[in-house]
Order: sequence, then structure tokens, then C-alpha cells
Amino acid sequence: MLEINRKAAARFGINPDIIEKRVDVRRNIEVLGNDLTFIGVREAARTKHVHRLHPYLGKFIPQLVEVFLTKYFKQGDTILDPFSGSGTTLVEANVLGMNSIGIELSPFNVLIQRVKLQKYDLPEVEREIKDAINRLRDFSRNKINRMRLETESEYLKEWFSGRALQEILYYRSIIKDYRNQDVLKVILSRSARSARLIPHYDLARPSKPVRETYWCIKHKRYCKPAGEALKFINRYSLDTIKRLKEFDGIRTDAFVDIYQGDARTCKLPGDKKIDGIFTSPPYVGVIDYHEQHRYAYELFGFPRFDALEIGAASRGHSRDVRREYMQGIIDVFQNVSPNLKQGSLVFVVANDKFDLFPEIGRRCGFKLFDVFHRPVLMRTERDSKKYFESIFCFRKEA
Repeated sequence: MLEINRKAAARFGINPDIIEKRVDVRRNIEVLGNDLTFIGVREAARTKHVHRLHPYLGKFIPQLVEVFLTKYFKQGDTILDPFSGSGTTLVEANVLGMNSIGIELSPFNVLIQRVKLQKYDLPEVEREIKDAINRLRDFSRNKINRMRLETESEYLKEWFSGRALQEILYYRSIIKDYRNQDVLKVILSRSARSARLIPHYDLARPSKPVRETYWCIKHKRYCKPAGEALKFINRYSLDTIKRLKEFDGIRTDAFVDIYQGDARTCKLPGDKKIDGIFTSPPYVGVIDYHEQHRYAYELFGFPRFDALEIGAASRGHSRDVRREYMQGIIDVFQNVSPNLKQGSLVFVVANDKFDLFPEIGRRCGFKLFDVFHRPVLMRTERDSKKYFESIFCFRKEA
């Protein structure tokens, strides 16, 4: 293991010997120049620039994408992510001067991707963000008790305090007054996520609203659930300005195409020739991707396509579900295969505990030429579970 990561492991109380029993870190270093543990990568680097514009359960660390794109592709290549999620692959490809294409089922996820990758008139964006927050402050200070904004959403009424809901509804009502509406939507969604009536340590998977004081395992004291949204909207407004500026300083002119749709049936233009794929498909029975952002769907009325999710947590991981999952992933790769150049490389990041991906690759006409393993030891969400994942390396055959 790299020395910097051994020192970080000691600092975090992680036994590196356990990692090295499961992962051939020496080989990872020899082939990739990285042990793939990323233990020594600080949280600020894991969530650098636009990668943290909005939290997203299930995304992979950007440094992992960077290692593989740098090793196996070159500037000007075109990379596809058919499960593009919050856009990590697309962002990293752009920074490296590689063109990218994303296909994503969830309309809200597509919004996040587009906001991350859009080229902005930054002074205008900053003016609009600051104007919106100033109007919200005035509303919260002077008008919140005189105006009553209504919503038909029972979910919003249940999961937010009275004050927080009024602030959220007011901010939503003024978004239409600005040109950069999608940026404001992401700020509001991120803020709504934090302003829900939930414990501070359970932002990712809260099961029910909490209205009483509770013992907070994050802060080691008794806490109360959020009673307002203003402080979060203010905080994330300033953070969004900073992150958009940071990314603007390193972005390239490489093109980014984003398609909203089911990757099993979404047809790419015939002239879109792809040099490779880097993706992380949903894991079987782990995450309900629409439901994790229900607050955003309730706020903005995006259509939901839950029934089309591959590997949704709500369906479990029975043998029949695994069989259906396999076919779904195969259908995705077979659908995009006509756009892949001969000899294209396909990298799939997966926690393949059911040993599905070698067979998936074979049935897609992909030759497996390597597999790398890595531990997933640090997460942006508070979650004590640790697991190992594999990066399957395929090549498209004739």
C-alpha cells in the first residue's frame, strides 16, 4: 500500500493488513500507479468543485474515474456512461479534455448533471443567486407571518417544519424570475434535503420524520431537527457560487451530451462513436434512486420512472430479481454497442457479490481482460458499513 495511505489508515483506525488480504494493492500500484484505496484523499478532494453541488447516494469517488481515464484513454476520446447518475464520469472526462456522453433514467439526476456541466455567465449567476437569497431573507424576516403559501404535497407538509416549508415554497415561487433557474433548483433541493425533520446523522436514508429532541450520534449531544430552511439556502448559495467558479477554472471545451431516458432503449445518434465506457451500474437491491430524492420530485413535479429502475432496493435480490437484473444490464450494453468502436474498452465498477458481471460481459460480446479490486472505506454519508468493489475491464470484440 502507498505510504501516504498507510499513514492515513493508522489515523482512521483502519488495519491495512486486512485490506491487503483482500486486495492486491501491489499490483494495483504496478499497473495503475495507485493502490485504489484512496484512504489518504481528504473529504474536500473527494467532493471537489461541482462534485458536491448536490449529495447523491451511490456515486463513486472521482479519483477512481481519473485513474482509469488517464491510464486507458487520451485527450479527445469520447467516453460513455450509460448509468450517469450525478455525472461524476462526465465531469472527470471533461477536466481531462475527453468528450463524454451520459444516459440517465432519473430526470432529477439529469438536472444535477446539466447544472454541473453547463457553461455559465458566472457574474450573472452570482447576481441571481445573491438576489434570490436576499429576497428570501426579507420574506423570512418580514413577511413569513403575513403570507401563507400552500402546497398540495402531503409529503412536504409531513417532512418539514412550518417555517422551513414556507421558506422553501417562497424560494420555489421566485425561481421563475431568473435566467439560471436550474442552478436555483439545485440549491433549493440541496437545502430541502438538509432542512427535513430528520436526525443530522441520517440524511441519506431517513425512514420517518422526527419532531422531538433526539440523541445525535454525529454531534454526541441532544439535538433538535431543523426548524428552518433559510440557513441552508444561504450556506449552499454561497457554496454553489464557489464550486461553479472552481470548475470553470479547470473545465475544457470537450463536448458533453446528456440524454434522459432508459439506457436499454435510448438510441444514440449513429454518428456518435464511442472510444470507451466507464460506468457503475446500480447494485442489486441496494438503492431506490428516485425515492432517495423524493423531496425534489415533490418540489418540482418531475416525472418518476421508478418501475424502470434496474436493481431497485424495493425489489430485493432474490434469484428471479438477479436474473432480471442481469438481463437489464445486458440490454443496456447491447443497446449502446453499435456506437462502440471496434476494440473499445468497457470499465464497470461493481460490488459483484453475486458474481454476475463476467457472464454479463460474455453475453454482450465483451472480452474480460483484467479485474482490479478496491476497498470502499470512507463514504460521504455517515455509514459504518465497509465493502469491496471490483473494476471489470472488458474489450469489445468483433
